[in-house]
Amino acid sequence: MTESRKPVTAIILGAGSRGFTYAQFAEAYPERLKIVGVAEPRKWNREHLASLHQIPAENVVSDWREFASRPRFADAVFICTQDAMHVEPAVAFADLGYHMLLEKPMAPSASECEEIYQAVKRNNILFAVCHVLRYTRYTQTLKALIDSGAIGEIVNLQHLEPVGYWHQAHSFVRGNWRNEAESSFMLLAKSCHDMDWIHYIMGSQCVSISSFGTLKHFKRSEKPAQAGDALRCVQCAYEPECPYSAKKIYLGRVKAGETGWPVDVLTPNPTLESVTAALESGPYGRCVYECDNDVVDNQVVNMLFSGGQTATFTMTAFNKAAHRKTRIFGTRGEIYGDGQMIEVFDFLTDQTRVIDTEATAATANDEGTVLGGHGGGDYGLMDRFVQAVCEQNQQLILSDADESLKTHLMVFAAEQARRENRVINL
Repeated sequence: MTESRKPVTAIILGAGSRGFTYAQFAEAYPERLKIVGVAEPRKWNREHLASLHQIPAENVVSDWREFASRPRFADAVFICTQDAMHVEPAVAFADLGYHMLLEKPMAPSASECEEIYQAVKRNNILFAVCHVLRYTRYTQTLKALIDSGAIGEIVNLQHLEPVGYWHQAHSFVRGNWRNEAESSFMLLAKSCHDMDWIHYIMGSQCVSISSFGTLKHFKRSEKPAQAGDALRCVQCAYEPECPYSAKKIYLGRVKAGETGWPVDVLTPNPTLESVTAALESGPYGRCVYECDNDVVDNQVVNMLFSGGQTATFTMTAFNKAAHRKTRIFGTRGEIYGDGQMIEVFDFLTDQTRVIDTEATAATANDEGTVLGGHGGGDYGLMDRFVQAVCEQNQQLILSDADESLKTHLMVFAAEQARRENRVINL
């Protein structure tokens, strides 16, 4: 992308993991992006981000409403609050004319997504939901192959999201996204990425959808008898035999020198002492069979697209956390991909071509080391959004408000189908 002469200015609402991630772009490219404000209720997070970006004291606040009460003082706002806290600031800042980067999902309900959509439309702002999977080198390579006709017309797509046993325990059993009333249902919280990605790759409209999913394992009835009445891993005699042990997941990482995510979620300054204290009293030290979680730990979604194409999506906790895996079956060939490698089999030649999308990265320095999360998707999203604001060009953003609303409605329909045990026609 062409660099701008004057950096885009932005304020961040929510200095959590994603807020800090997107702010890293300003650290790497201060000539392109400058963070000029932060709203965050947690003192350490707020002050740490302010220090990293030398934000003036008057623009370091605990409540975003203080910014919303002022005239617009930045080009853009990055909304990185919890899922259920998106709609109010999104509408307020859209009405103030801020261009908007909104962390996924848009909101926990279809009506709230529609409310954000209408605010974006009436104010004609640049808008991007953080569907980072669209922006990876892997996805762009795969999309170009399909659009070129490398496997003819898509007939069927199979997509797997292997959440990972410890990631499920961290985020969706002990963590912020464990309980629907406090966040949202699992398919929206974790896999609206994937539903959006499937829609993007298929290149046509989903017309019918069904789904099945359960909370199979992480509940009291599945608790090993040897664990007895223990409510925390630090109190449990069975803990050394439990793969979901909080001591294993967190203290094991600290001992190995790993103090970033997920350990830094427990305490801003991870040490053996501070993490142990968090396990003794905080939510991440709880037994996975004794939490207040209610989101599913496995789910399948079946989709029919216009033109007769079909797709299936599987989300499951019970695996080693790894790249998503996809098979795409076309009229002239077949593709297998794992987030990095793409294998293309041609029916005419009976030959297989292998593409390593990491090896073909055009700028390893930018995409490999700056915002390398989600296979370079974090970098790709920020690169395009910042340039879109600089050039006032929505076309640089791969999913506009119409596209994002459409794929969110697919997710809500899938969850309705699961709950009502029926097929939903979109």
